[in-house]
Amino acid sequence: MEGVSAFEPRTRIWGKNMNDLLKIATFSLAKRLVDMDASRRALSVYLVVMLALASMLPAHAERNTHRFGVLSQRSAVLTAEHWNPILSWISKQAGVALELHVARSAPESNQAIAAGEYDFVYSNTIFRPTVAAQGYQVILRPRSAAISSQIVTLENSPIQTLRDLAGREVGFPSRLAFVGYAVPMDHLLREEIAVQPVFGGNQEGIMGQLQAGRVIAAAVNSQVMRHFANREKLAYRVLWESQPFHNLPIAAHPRVPLSEARAVQRAFARMPGDPEGARVLETAAKVIDQQPPHGFVPATQQDYENYLAFYRTCLVKEVE
Repeated sequence: MEGVSAFEPRTRIWGKNMNDLLKIATFSLAKRLVDMDASRRALSVYLVVMLALASMLPAHAERNTHRFGVLSQRSAVLTAEHWNPILSWISKQAGVALELHVARSAPESNQAIAAGEYDFVYSNTIFRPTVAAQGYQVILRPRSAAISSQIVTLENSPIQTLRDLAGREVGFPSRLAFVGYAVPMDHLLREEIAVQPVFGGNQEGIMGQLQAGRVIAAAVNSQVMRHFANREKLAYRVLWESQPFHNLPIAAHPRVPLSEARAVQRAFARMPGDPEGARVLETAAKVIDQQPPHGFVPATQQDYENYLAFYRTCLVKEVE
């Protein structure tokens, strides 16, 4: 198509994909066969067969485009505004077409990752025992500082300590969140502080409920909370904070050819030092109020060993 790059990323949130469109086109073309002469009918039959075969291709094979799944932490609109410029630059530099995929909520995002639906993922749920079977391999980690789990309350809240939360409703992004649920709930269980969980769908969802006063406290990702508070001019206090963990990695599914995974890794690693790449990162960071340093550096599974160690002793029953 004129004026459209072969490596321009598409965003798929909810709606028809290429298979749906191919099926519609096949049906429409077949209906016209009865009105054609023999030679034109023969050519059209060939086209129908080709379209039908194409419509049976798996979604991730369309145009050799790789699905890039991003863990749902913010709204789909903010996620797309942040990631699309980055993936556009990476696609062109690596020669590997990437398509952004954003789920409605963190649970749906995690289900897609657990099913291996994404070729590349930006998520830390790949270390969960049930998801680890997919074999996603870390190729990059953020240059930014490590994250931690925090349990926070509004600055003017009467809550002063974790003990004050006993029996109260406490907000969490979802049961599948790592620093937003597994880590803080594990700590509450060890301290024998029973709370009533309330879920917000994703990180900013539960932060919005805290801001609105629907929950007295919330378990959050320290970095996302800081960005949200800066953007919303929200004052809050930290009641508890966990050990640091590397922020969400980018990982590749085993089905991705090694040459393409390495090309994507090299492009991401080069991006902060490239003038154009650095501008793209800076502009994308402003969308979510992300502070420097921006971008990613090469990494391996070993860089995330404390995630694996946590899961080996976690007390939270819902974590599998």
